[in-house]
Amino acid sequence: MAKNSAHPQPTRLSTKGQLIIPKDIRERHGWTAGTELLVEDRGDSVILRRVANLPTTQLSDLVGCAGYKGPALSIEEMEAGIAQGARERR
Repeated sequence: MAKNSAHPQPTRLSTKGQLIIPKDIRERHGWTAGTELLVEDRGDSVILRRVANLPTTQLSDLVGCAGYKGPALSIEEMEAGIAQGARERR
């Protein structure tokens, strides 16, 4: 893992919205021209991450994420439940 910088380093946003990341930071992270970065807005700050460092999400990672613990339902049963919920909200 890369070591944190000892102090903040100023940079400037260009009129085209480009930002120059200081050379020592690019070298420390191994970021070269063409490296894809993910920009994450955190409100009062922005985080940059190399796209390749993001974990791959598998379908099995998402199964059960809704928290439903009841018996498995058929497509028809699910559609009927959705229709009933829509009618109740009218």
